[in-house]
Amino acid sequence: MSQKKIALINDVTGFGRCSIAVMAPIVSAMKIQAVTIPTAVLSAHTQFPEYYFDDYTSKMRDYIQTYKDLNLSFDAIASGFLGSEEQVDIVIDFFKTFKKNGSFTLVDPVMGDYGKLYETYTPNLCEKMKALVHYADILTPNLTELCTLTDVEYRTEGFTDAELGEMCRKLTEQGPEHIVVTGIPYNSKQIMNYVYSKGEEPRIVMVDRIGGDRSGTGDVISSIIAGMYMNGHDFYESVKKAAEFVTKCIRYCEDNNVPTHWGLCFEIYLRDLMED
Repeated sequence: MSQKKIALINDVTGFGRCSIAVMAPIVSAMKIQAVTIPTAVLSAHTQFPEYYFDDYTSKMRDYIQTYKDLNLSFDAIASGFLGSEEQVDIVIDFFKTFKKNGSFTLVDPVMGDYGKLYETYTPNLCEKMKALVHYADILTPNLTELCTLTDVEYRTEGFTDAELGEMCRKLTEQGPEHIVVTGIPYNSKQIMNYVYSKGEEPRIVMVDRIGGDRSGTGDVISSIIAGMYMNGHDFYESVKKAAEFVTKCIRYCEDNNVPTHWGLCFEIYLRDLMED
């Protein structure tokens, strides 16, 4: 049986542990070949006071054409932060071209947090991201992104399980089979991940609330979910493994005073993702 391949559509950032720099080694540890499609190249991510940024949009179509010419195939495709409407169009074309029977797509709709969208997210770009949802088999929004994708007003006092379930149900009608709403504040000590799959009762994965937000956490979660799911685990178990792994990494970072914008020290625990 040939080794599985996943296409990772995200930016390439040198320092700060996020995006492809996180996703590629994680899926590699899970015995999956990582094939990268860069959306931008950064020396460090944008939470640093200084960084080099090279928008790769104008080069993406030519870059991807090589994979078309080589007639490559992928067992999964995962997309992360997309900075423009054109990039969303390119990703949709990639999905249409390379998604085959037996493969799946994971979309991490990186749009904002805490009720606010990132500055790049214009109303038109938000509509484009809603269109991308139709091509996703797995969707990994946070609460802000879930509200944005379903046109529900975000509120700080939170949502009931029934409300979360209804928003997820609406999204699964558009395409996704599985959704996990990540990082929902539950109380002062716990974070909730809401797991929703078509035809199943929703399930909850609770983790300890440790320290502040860390860059690249979503990339770690989505890559572990993709890798676990590719390797035959069910969606809930994939989410549970990702949440447990991230919690362990955060605790290590807090114990060793690693700055939050340096991301997760995931390298310490990579062997925990390896299977016989």
